[in-house]
Amino acid sequence: MRFTISSEQREFAASLRRQLGAADTPSVIRAWSAGDFAPGRKLWTQLADAGVPALAAPELHGGFGAHPIDLVLAFVELGRAAVPGPYVESVAVLPTLLAGTSQARRIDALASGEQVATLAAPPGVPYAVDAAASDIVVLLDGTDLYEAITVGEVASVDRARKLAEVTAGDRLCMAGDVERAFDLGALAASAQILGAGQAVLDTATEYAKARVQFGKPIGSFQAVKHQLADALVGLELARPLLFGAALAVADDSADRARDVSAAKVACVDAAYRASRVALQVHGAIGYTSECDLALWLTKIRALRSAWGTQAEHRARVLAAL
Repeated sequence: MRFTISSEQREFAASLRRQLGAADTPSVIRAWSAGDFAPGRKLWTQLADAGVPALAAPELHGGFGAHPIDLVLAFVELGRAAVPGPYVESVAVLPTLLAGTSQARRIDALASGEQVATLAAPPGVPYAVDAAASDIVVLLDGTDLYEAITVGEVASVDRARKLAEVTAGDRLCMAGDVERAFDLGALAASAQILGAGQAVLDTATEYAKARVQFGKPIGSFQAVKHQLADALVGLELARPLLFGAALAVADDSADRARDVSAAKVACVDAAYRASRVALQVHGAIGYTSECDLALWLTKIRALRSAWGTQAEHRARVLAAL
């Protein structure tokens, strides 16, 4: 399998990184955690101007119908900035579930960024993420979509990732391509956690250069170098699996489920290892809520089981083999 990211795609990713870097996402995350969704919704609108919510939406409904590679590039940057909100559900999944149905008109508002949506799809996705901040909340039950009614809240290790227990209200329609929607959700979540893993590794590397012990930066010690290098290797080895899975989704390959699950397993393992290394490099300060690193550590921990646990995705790979 051979592919090259185009110069336009590289510039798209770079522009998102610049935009998110200027957005002071730690303050957005902390406000979202406290129940103040206004800064996060403002950032959502700004990203809509860059075309992020329209990526996976069909052109018929104001979207771009973009290649899954473009979706991956965007979600890597969203993960790198740890942006809060139901981006996977609203950008990657629901446009696929609604396309070609009697409720397809709802995609227009999602693609424009005017509305934010989330969903639950038990058993794989048992809770609706950020239902309180969303305009549309739906429940996927088998092949049917329902208006969702929130009946409770479930605590998450990531305070900026609020989980709602929902039940079915009025039936909306029969869903579109459920299997493809799930794979797109898992693919986007994989890209998101890979970006977060890269962010914590970069933060740990810069900290290791600045932190001095015994008269030397701790990054000069071999034990620290090896930890950082091993984390980097894991992230770099996961990256081609992620892009390979995006190509499998684009081609509707017979191996799509296997490739998406392999990517999810690799990205989660690599990002989680990077988070552990980052915490070791920072020491006790990395645990504190005052340290921005903690925002990324809890995000990575929460995303490990988003859109399928490691056990579930390993089982899909095994079944394919």
